[in-house]
Amino acid sequence: AFLPAFVCSLKVSPLIEKISDHKDFKKLLRTRNNILVLYSKSAAAAESSLRLLSSVAQEVKGRGTISWIDCGDTESRKLCKKMKVDPNSKEKGVELLHYKDGAFHTEYNRAVTLKSMVAFLKDPEGAPLWEEDPEAKDVVHVDSEKELKRLLKKEDKPLLMMFYAPWCGVCKRMMPSYQQAATELKGKYVLAGMNVYSAEFERIKEEYNVRGYPTICYFEKGKFLFHFENYGATAADIGEWLKNPQAPQPQAPETPWADEENVVYHLTDEDFDKFIKDHSSVLVMFHAPWCGHCKKMKPEYEKAAEFLHVASDSPGVLAAVDATVNKALAERYRISGFPTLKYFKDGEEKYTLPHLRTKKKIIDWLLNPEAPPPPEPAWEEKQTSVIHLAGEDFRESLKKKKHTLVMFYAPWCPHCKNAIPHFTTAAEVFKEDRKIAYAAVDCAKEQNHDLCKQEGVDGYPTFNYYNYGKFVEKYTGERGESGFTAFMRTLRERDHERVGKKKDEL
Repeated sequence: AFLPAFVCSLKVSPLIEKISDHKDFKKLLRTRNNILVLYSKSAAAAESSLRLLSSVAQEVKGRGTISWIDCGDTESRKLCKKMKVDPNSKEKGVELLHYKDGAFHTEYNRAVTLKSMVAFLKDPEGAPLWEEDPEAKDVVHVDSEKELKRLLKKEDKPLLMMFYAPWCGVCKRMMPSYQQAATELKGKYVLAGMNVYSAEFERIKEEYNVRGYPTICYFEKGKFLFHFENYGATAADIGEWLKNPQAPQPQAPETPWADEENVVYHLTDEDFDKFIKDHSSVLVMFHAPWCGHCKKMKPEYEKAAEFLHVASDSPGVLAAVDATVNKALAERYRISGFPTLKYFKDGEEKYTLPHLRTKKKIIDWLLNPEAPPPPEPAWEEKQTSVIHLAGEDFRESLKKKKHTLVMFYAPWCPHCKNAIPHFTTAAEVFKEDRKIAYAAVDCAKEQNHDLCKQEGVDGYPTFNYYNYGKFVEKYTGERGESGFTAFMRTLRERDHERVGKKKDEL
C-alpha cells in the first residue's frame, strides 16, 4: 500500500509495510515470524512513531518486520475491529503489538527508544536492556567502542566498568548491587556498564582481557589499573574496595585430593598396574580437580573407603585417579567425563559403572558386584544428522556451511538431555539442505574445554548460531523441535527472498 503524501515527506522508511486489508495481514503473519505492528487512530497520530520506527526497521532489516495499520481510514477500520484493537483508547492514539510465529505474542511495553525496540525485535523473549531498569539510572551505559574511548578520555573521577553479557547469570545477580553502588557513590566515582557480548567488540575484549562475564575493570584518569574480582559483592563491598583499590590477590591453590588426609588409595600412571594386580577387588574413581560432581561425591567416597578399611571381611578397596594429571591412564581407559567409576577384578577391568553417589550404594554394590544395565549409546555414537565437532575441526567444519546452529552440551546435564531429541529431529528435517547444519560440541571432554570457553559457554546447553563459521548470535528461542526448525526456516526464507530480489533487479 502507498503511504500518504504527508507521511512520505517525513522520510518514512519503505521497509515499513502499510496494511489495510485483512487478507494481506493474514499473509504477513503467515510469511513472517517476528512482526511489530503500529496501530494508530489516524495518520497524524502515527507521525512521531513512524519516524522512530523507520530507524528501527533499518536496524532489524532481515530479522524483523515493522507494519503500520491506520485505524482512521475506512478500509483499515474493519481490520482493526477484526483484530480487536482500538488505538483511540490510548493516550497518544497509538498501540504497538508484537506477533510471533503467526500469532499475537505481546503488547510492546518497554522503552520507546531506538535501542530498546531494536533489542526487543532481535530477541522478543529476552530480558529488557539494563538501562531500561529505573534503578540503574546512575550506571553509565556505554554502547560502542567510540563511546567507551570518549568516556575514558573525559572522565576524571575513578571509574569502574562492568563488561557483561545480557544472558550471563552472574552478571544478572550482581547488577542490583552494582547499580545501588552507582547511586550511593555518585559524584565521587563513576560506575559504568557495557554489553560486549557481540562479535564487534572483540578488540575491547582483547585489550581488557575479557575472558568471561562479568569482567570488571578499574580505571583512573582513563588508564586501566586492575580487575575487580569480588563477584559476590554488595554495594557496601564495592564502595569499600573503591576506597583502596588494589590488584586481586592470587588465590591459594587448592590442595590436591591425593595430598589430603584420607584412606582412598591415590594412583598414578606409574603405580596403577601394580596396585590393580596386588588387589583382587578395586573400585577406581577417575576425577578432575575442577569437577563439581566429583567434589560432591568425594566425602561419600571417603566414608565408604573408611568403612571398607576397618571391615574385617572387606569386599574391596577404593582408589582414585586424577585424570588431568595421569593422562596416560585417562587415555587408556577412554575417560571422557567425570567422575567415571571403573571396577577391576583380579587385575582386569570388568565394569564401567553409573555413578554410585553415596556410601551406602558403593558398599552395597561391592558386596554384590553385578554388571550394570548396558549404557545408552552416547549421542555421537548414534546415527543422526547432527554433526559432532571437536576443538581442532570446529571452525573449519563451520566454514563449509552457510547456517549452523551449534549446541554446546554436557552429557550429564538434564536440560541437555531434554533438548537432544528435539535438536536431532530438527537436524533430520534439514538433512537434504547442503547449506544448513545442526552441530554439537561435548564440553565435558577435556579436548573441548578451551573451545567451549572461547565460544562464551558458561552454562548448558548453550546454542550459538554461526554464518560460514562466524559467530552471529546466541539462540534463545524455544528448545523444542518447532523452535529449532522455525529459526532455520526463517534464515532460509530470508536467503530465498534475497535471491528473488536479485532476480527481479536483473
